[in-house]
Amino acid sequence: MMNVNVLRLDHRIGRDTRITTHVCLTSRAFGASKIYLSGEEDHKLMENVRDTADRWGGNFEIEYAKNYMSVINKWKDNGGKVVHLTMYGSQAHEIVGEVQESGADILIVVGGAKVPGKVYKSADWNVSVTTQPHSEVSSLAVFQHLLMDGKEFDLEFENPVFEVIPTAHGKNVNIHDENR
Repeated sequence: MMNVNVLRLDHRIGRDTRITTHVCLTSRAFGASKIYLSGEEDHKLMENVRDTADRWGGNFEIEYAKNYMSVINKWKDNGGKVVHLTMYGSQAHEIVGEVQESGADILIVVGGAKVPGKVYKSADWNVSVTTQPHSEVSSLAVFQHLLMDGKEFDLEFENPVFEVIPTAHGKNVNIHDENR
C-alpha cells in the first residue's frame, strides 16, 4: 500500500489555525501517515494535532517544514510522486487511476495563500476536485477518498483512547483506559 503524506503550504497563525487543523485531521482520518506544515511555525496547533492523534490512535506525524520546496524535492528524489490539489488541474476522478498505478508514495500538496508557479511545475499531477472554488479540506477529503478507493472506512487506528462504534442512533464510544 502506498504511503501518503500531505504538505500544507503557507500556514498563518491566527488566520489559518482552524482550517489548517482541519486539513491535518482530515489527512489523518483519510489515511495519510504524516503532514508537513510550512509558513509560520505554530507549536500550539502542532501540539493539538499530536494530542488528538494520540487520543484517537494510530501513528500520525506532524512536522514543521520551513522550506516547502525542500520537502517536495526530497520527496521526488526518494522516488515519490507529488499531487498538487488546485481548481485548475486535471479532474480528480479522471486522473486518480494514473496516480494509483504509479505505485509510488504520494505527497499531496494543499495550498494556502497564492501558490507559486514552481509548485505547479514540480507536481507530477495538478489535480482539481471540481473546477469551482471551495475548501482545501473538502478537496483533500474527496481526493484521499478516491485515492484510497474508499478503504479509509476500514482503517484501524492502533491504541486509541477513544473509539467510536458506529450506531444508527445515539453515541457509542469505547474508552480504552489502558491506552491513556
